[in-house]
Amino acid sequence: MAVYTQVSDDALAAFLEEYDLGKALSFKGIAEGVENSNYYLETTTGRFILTLFEKRVDADDLPYFIGLKQHLAGKGFPCPEPILAKDGKALRMLEGRPAVIVSFLEGLSPKKPTPAQCRGLGEGLARMHVALSDFEMTRPNSLGPSAWPRLWTGQSDEAEKLQPGLSGLIDEALADISEAKPQSLILPRGTIHADLFPDNAFFLGEDFSGIIDFYFACTDALAYDLAICLNAWAFDDNPGRGAIDYNYSKGANLIAGYESVRPLAPAERDALPLLARGAALRFFLTRMVDWTSTPEGALVKPKNPLEYAGRLAFHRKVTSAEGYGA
Repeated sequence: MAVYTQVSDDALAAFLEEYDLGKALSFKGIAEGVENSNYYLETTTGRFILTLFEKRVDADDLPYFIGLKQHLAGKGFPCPEPILAKDGKALRMLEGRPAVIVSFLEGLSPKKPTPAQCRGLGEGLARMHVALSDFEMTRPNSLGPSAWPRLWTGQSDEAEKLQPGLSGLIDEALADISEAKPQSLILPRGTIHADLFPDNAFFLGEDFSGIIDFYFACTDALAYDLAICLNAWAFDDNPGRGAIDYNYSKGANLIAGYESVRPLAPAERDALPLLARGAALRFFLTRMVDWTSTPEGALVKPKNPLEYAGRLAFHRKVTSAEGYGA
């Protein structure tokens, strides 16, 4: 459950006095997410989400995250818009944590995305990139390739316990990425979401309705965001066969939806297999760290890294964008 900091009734009432949002009618924790404490808030004026930023989030990054959402909302892109308090500021303190209230976004996150939803997500991702093309704030990717060797240090023995031969696969993938890294520097760059999994996108039926949770957003290659989405949206888990399969229909729709708004440059298409490998490696490594460091009995259950080891093995066989259905 992603509620690490409890908010008392008195603290909430005092906090809301700083806004023109009326009195609280309903207030409850939201289980989804692993980084921050999130609450559903309904007041006499509407519905909102209250987020308390926990220690894993650098407080110095918060103006960037807030500014990004304000920029998107100003462009009419569907995302949670930070609500300003009476003093004109969005960021405040609550229960000893930095906190922000944002607008409520209608929709549901798909548990098993359809090809049509993948196309809508691709379109939405490209619309977001276009809307952020003139966003002037920047933030380095703290979980980019330079961080991966550090994340991998000391994990090889645990990886072998999960799957024999896995440590060698990761060593080879890290070497491949290191050699190819200069190529990624020539790709079009901008602001990316960097964590656009299905639970961070909303739909009304098959129709895309918005994006949430921008707390990994950073400045990086735009096509890397698409590669992350290929990993997160275009694979089907088939536990009966012990396999995770790439779904070409989902992948093709995702890419086609993206290119219907922002066509990929030739260099981006050429780099897509490498970027997809990098994305799979990034999520394998962060899941591996969580897998080995989360204590037993913790409220947040770590996700199995092997899902992304399987994706990485698939991407290493792909030699062109056509291999993803593009």
